[in-house]
Amino acid sequence: MTSVRRDGGSYRDPSGYVFYREGRIYRAILKRAQADYEAVRDIPLVRDLMRDGTIVGSRELEPGEASRLAPEAAYVVEHDPVPFISYPYEWPFALLQRAARFHLDLQLRLLEARVMLSDATAYNVQFLGTRPVFIDLLSLRPYRDGELWLGHHQFMQQFVHPLLLNALAGVSYNNWYKGNLDGIRRSELVRCLPVTKRLSPRVFKQIVLPQMMETEYRDEGADSTAKVPPARLDKATLMAMLRDLDVWIGTLSPKTVAGTTWSDYERTRTYNAAEIDEKCVVVADFVSKHTPAVLWDIGCNTGEFSELALKSGCGRVIGFDLDEGALHLACERAQKNRLDLLPLSMDLLNPSAGCGWLGAERKALVDRNLPDAILALALIHHLAIAGNVPLGEAVAWLVSLAPKGIIEFVHKTDETVRKMLRFREDIFDDYHEEAFRAHLEAGAVILEHREVSASGRSLYIYQRR
Repeated sequence: MTSVRRDGGSYRDPSGYVFYREGRIYRAILKRAQADYEAVRDIPLVRDLMRDGTIVGSRELEPGEASRLAPEAAYVVEHDPVPFISYPYEWPFALLQRAARFHLDLQLRLLEARVMLSDATAYNVQFLGTRPVFIDLLSLRPYRDGELWLGHHQFMQQFVHPLLLNALAGVSYNNWYKGNLDGIRRSELVRCLPVTKRLSPRVFKQIVLPQMMETEYRDEGADSTAKVPPARLDKATLMAMLRDLDVWIGTLSPKTVAGTTWSDYERTRTYNAAEIDEKCVVVADFVSKHTPAVLWDIGCNTGEFSELALKSGCGRVIGFDLDEGALHLACERAQKNRLDLLPLSMDLLNPSAGCGWLGAERKALVDRNLPDAILALALIHHLAIAGNVPLGEAVAWLVSLAPKGIIEFVHKTDETVRKMLRFREDIFDDYHEEAFRAHLEAGAVILEHREVSASGRSLYIYQRR
């Protein structure tokens, strides 16, 4: 039998675990979770939410097959695959905000059917394009009258605090979040907020006051053995609290997206409309000919060429960029035009690495599902000149990602590169098209080469050897 491989992030849940076999994804439900699982699996709302894609589709295996795959499990279910796993520290503001409101809306709908989510981790949400889907079936359990929202602290730390950091303090959360997988602590957020923001009614009530109370409680050395009477919260009050939180999150807007370097790129770029049209023809022809199921648009900017690829026959696009303004526009484009495009924040000079427990709890970018093809348009000079990456290494890395793709080469005579070199020494003796071509041919066959601008910008279509 083909070996079963456990997911590196499943160790946190004592109720079960996710595992893989022959490219399919399963969840083992252990005996301690059996009663809760049986109580919610046949609730009509839960079945409806699976059918409409709000909760990931799941099918229970026959007992014999389940026992062969996971002998210790009470049940095994097979999940519909999520084509690309992304993490909250990679989500632009618009996607983190959407995931937060989705989580609250799901909890509210479930409460109507007397179902509670046992936690509120952002990692339980994934995206199909920009449409969120909930993936942790074991988080669903029966609601208990009077219970508190035990996921509140986790929800605030993983969803709300990062959003507030951006919206109120103008500080990007992505790298901070990547360095602390559990999110941004309340004490850290309070120190970052301007005094005027700390004193606003919502922030003071939801953030500052709880932090003051926690600090006072800790400083007074409260007796940890003292019995605390159990708190109760009726369902109507709980639902009102969730709705109020949803309204607040909906009012937030990012401070870090306006006037960024590349947010206005479509209007200010350095080549003309005819040259853009030529570039579009090459991209559309490439996609139409090869019809990749999944394409990575590396340096996707506002998603212009991602959209073109999708309209030319590509199945789905994962876009990567670092510019928050451009990513915000890419998210708007994807939602408005209903594109299967997932724009993610990614520093290509420091891409997401394997991290968490044993370095395997969250996967490195290159250890997730790699694409069938890539677009690397107007990118190589940012890696090789702005990032000082040796040209050969930059080319080899791009070629390693997909069996075919398009890489654009931009000459030093191009206005964009001249700006990069304006205030620094030109130490890039090997940055020229002949060297680029040689590096590309070391690992790939060049299928086509097309010059697309007066400055000599060239598109190279390759197929990996």
